[in-house]
Amino acid sequence: MTLLLQYFLASLRIGAFLLSAPLFGARWLPLQVRVIMALSMGAAVVSLVPPMDVNTLTSSLGMAMIFIEIAIGLTAGLTLTIWFAAMLMAGEKIATSSGLGFAAQVDPMTGANTPVVSQILYLFLLVIFVSVDGHLLAIATMMESYRILPLGSPVAPDVLIAAGIGAAGSMFMSAAIIMLPIAMALLMINVTVGIISRSAPTLNLFSFGFPITLIAVFILLYVSVGAFGASSQDLVNSGIAYLQTMIGELANG
Repeated sequence: MTLLLQYFLASLRIGAFLLSAPLFGARWLPLQVRVIMALSMGAAVVSLVPPMDVNTLTSSLGMAMIFIEIAIGLTAGLTLTIWFAAMLMAGEKIATSSGLGFAAQVDPMTGANTPVVSQILYLFLLVIFVSVDGHLLAIATMMESYRILPLGSPVAPDVLIAAGIGAAGSMFMSAAIIMLPIAMALLMINVTVGIISRSAPTLNLFSFGFPITLIAVFILLYVSVGAFGASSQDLVNSGIAYLQTMIGELANG
């Protein structure tokens, strides 16, 4: 019975992380798969969990311990998700600026209605995330957290709150860096089309300007593939580094 309780406690933190982290927390990934992954990874760290009986687990101390473990896992996964949401935000701004905002559908990752441009860029980010073994680094970071932040360690709530706020700020900054070149190019194109339509009033703005904007955004996206790849890799590396820093700050109190 004691071993089962240790197994249960060991699976809480990594299980909460898998439920909220990008890729692992996607709606298309069955819940059963995530549960099996959490239990498998919990088995690897069960030796780091101190023995505990039922009475201790059901006490106020035990319930607080369970809550802290879930909070650590959820915060770790959500901060990484917030970092990756920068690509979704950049894609949404590009789609809105180019007139592609109407081309939206349900995102299988989140279940929300998002522009197709955002979904393509986010899938591109996930491909980079997997190709550079970012998913393995994220899991390794969470597994290492059991050693540097053992079960039952005191956790300062302000560190968890600061981690979420910091991730949100980084998301806005990263999204601006990614979308700014294309957004500025589209702005110049729109200004040029406006000047032309003003100089020649007989030209129909919708039949003339809209096709030019669409063609331009497709060309810009094609030319920017290399830059998107570099930005995605930087985003993955920064997100993993931020996750590792957060775990270290939690351990230091």
